[in-house]
Amino acid sequence: MKATVTQLTDQLIVSYAKVGGINHLDGKNLPSKTAIAGITVDLLRLLFPGFFDERTIHSSELKVEMVSLMDSVRERLEDEIYKSLEYATPEGLSKKDLRRAAQEMTLDLLRDLPRIRERLKTDVDAAYNGDPAALSQEEIIVAYPFVEAIAVQRVAHALYRKQIALIPRIMSEWAHARTGMDLHPGAQIGSHFFVDHCTGTVVGESCIIGDHVKMYHGVTLGAKSTSDVEQLRGRKRHPTIEQRVTIYPGATILGGETVIGEGSTIGGNVFLTTSVPPHSLVVFEGVTMKVMNKRERELVVVDFQI
Repeated sequence: MKATVTQLTDQLIVSYAKVGGINHLDGKNLPSKTAIAGITVDLLRLLFPGFFDERTIHSSELKVEMVSLMDSVRERLEDEIYKSLEYATPEGLSKKDLRRAAQEMTLDLLRDLPRIRERLKTDVDAAYNGDPAALSQEEIIVAYPFVEAIAVQRVAHALYRKQIALIPRIMSEWAHARTGMDLHPGAQIGSHFFVDHCTGTVVGESCIIGDHVKMYHGVTLGAKSTSDVEQLRGRKRHPTIEQRVTIYPGATILGGETVIGEGSTIGGNVFLTTSVPPHSLVVFEGVTMKVMNKRERELVVVDFQI
């Protein structure tokens, strides 16, 4: 006997009662993934005027266009931040207090856009100077997925620092789905950052990355272990990469106490859970991973042999 739509719905509703934890019923209104995706696109339009628009924007109409777009982003983002605060803020604050806080946090982010643009210009410069296949900076902005990933991360990081729940992760996961690069909004990333190809690259929440760092696809900057989640939550679990470090494809660097010293080069497919001093070259030679001083080409330590 063919089941009716009503019968199928009844079965699903029984599941809602039986299998808890993946329902969100009768609770606070959560930020909308769809709305935040649209806001993120419009933030990219504010950050890179003319690059994410469907038509040419002339200088003579720039102010009118940007005022309209800025006002739209302000209104929509404020609504989503209000939902986030309502969801995550302790009881006792009035709706008026939450709305005022959402207004101020939204304005703080919009005030921060010129600073974020300055940082993004250094990332575009790094990509152009670091990739001989790049024919222009325009090509990098319109065609390199890295640009979207790092732009969204830098915006999401500003919201993350204000301890706004859910929205930074929704933004960064939107960029992750589009670009293949997973940059946690909590990661602290310096200027002149570039990830060539970028697919499969993962940067964890508590990573600290210095200026002028270049990475390639498939790099993981992760945690050593997540077996004791509650003890690890809120602690530094991911490595520190000092300035002017290059990390080649497939390298894995793990651990909150792991520091890759300034000016080092990490070869492809290297696996590191310990720090290396500044100006190190870490490579595989045969089945042995070696850490050498780049300037003197002298062996510092042999980490392990497979």
